[in-house]
Amino acid sequence: MEATSSIRETADKRNLLLLIVLRWLAVGGQIAAILVVQFWLGIRLPLLPMAGVVGFLVVLNLVSLYRCRSSAVITNTELFLELLLDVAALTVQLYLSGGATNPFVSLFLLQIILGAVLLEPLWIWTLIAATTGCFLFLTTSYRDIGLLNYEQIVDRGRPGFLDPSILGSFLCFLLAAVLLVFFVTRVTRNMRERDRRLSELRQQAAEEGHIVRMGLLASGAAHELGTPLSTLAVIVNDWARVPALAENPEMADDLADMRTALGRCKETLSRILLAAGEARGESAQRTTLVEFLDEVIADWQQTREPIHLDYVPRIETDTGIVSDTVLRQVLFNVFDNALEASPDWIRIEASRRAEHLVVNVRDKGPGFAPEILENFGKPYQSTKQRSGRGLGLFLVVNVLRKLGGTIRPRNNSDGGASVELCLPIIALSIEDAECHAAG
Repeated sequence: MEATSSIRETADKRNLLLLIVLRWLAVGGQIAAILVVQFWLGIRLPLLPMAGVVGFLVVLNLVSLYRCRSSAVITNTELFLELLLDVAALTVQLYLSGGATNPFVSLFLLQIILGAVLLEPLWIWTLIAATTGCFLFLTTSYRDIGLLNYEQIVDRGRPGFLDPSILGSFLCFLLAAVLLVFFVTRVTRNMRERDRRLSELRQQAAEEGHIVRMGLLASGAAHELGTPLSTLAVIVNDWARVPALAENPEMADDLADMRTALGRCKETLSRILLAAGEARGESAQRTTLVEFLDEVIADWQQTREPIHLDYVPRIETDTGIVSDTVLRQVLFNVFDNALEASPDWIRIEASRRAEHLVVNVRDKGPGFAPEILENFGKPYQSTKQRSGRGLGLFLVVNVLRKLGGTIRPRNNSDGGASVELCLPIIALSIEDAECHAAG
């Protein structure tokens, strides 16, 4: 809900910026119209009061611009007040220049259209009521500047294009058309951007829900498998004490291999439970960034036995962190994918960029297919033809996103592919872990 509210606030702030741009155009248009009427058409206008209204609009725009640049929240109510002040300024200008006889009185429609696009229904109808009241007021109360009325037009015959009434109507139409096209297209773009971000949030929520379900399933499976594995371990230990089996070298080796395999299974189940948030305090250990990475690389190399692993540590400034099993599993998943694509050679480079840990994993495989790059990290997006395909990278992307990190895949120009993981070190720092524990 907070993310959705933030997206709407961002859209309102962008719409206010558009109003500011339109108001600058309106200020320029009013200045141009006043100069044309005063000096070209020869109609005397109250320049000082009208200049005061233009100055008010300039000040209002500067205040609105400050609000947009600050961290203030722009609400729909504030947009309504902005439009209401524009209606008030237009009413004063029309009052000083002929009231309802002024062709520019139709600009009230522009304010109503803007309100219909930007405002909630209650504010729209309030703006319509206010605009209607201003129009009715201008039909009886205004400063007469000698514009042609209907009788004068009839007496003079068909007016030409340069007639003040015709020219004013044309300029009003042109201004309204240009401003509407400019504003509506930009607002439509803002609405499309808002809808896109809301769609991304819904997709993210669905993916996180999928992760929760998989985590619950994995945690339940770990609990269910714990008892039979413990039973098997007890049986294997009992067999190891049987003299007939202990004296047989082949059986003794087999029992040793079974104990090792059972130990790895139990360790894996413990990591699953730890990643699910159970017993985390029992296994969390303080270490350093370099020691953590060296240990992860060594463990992975020992269990996977790659033909050639080129590990290049480039971390010059070490820092204390808390060993995180989830991050360990993330790295294992990325390394495993690289090893599957390139069994003969992979390169792992770890570096530090400011306050971020960067791990670059490179292979000499066939590279990523275009559809995989486009949908990287989405569930069930993989070229592997087996059950559960694509879930490893799906978990990697979402775990990194939870930790505030990013992952960037790409195909190398000289062949193979690279995956770059970037993670803020503060997500693993001792101080951050202590804060979470205290919370």
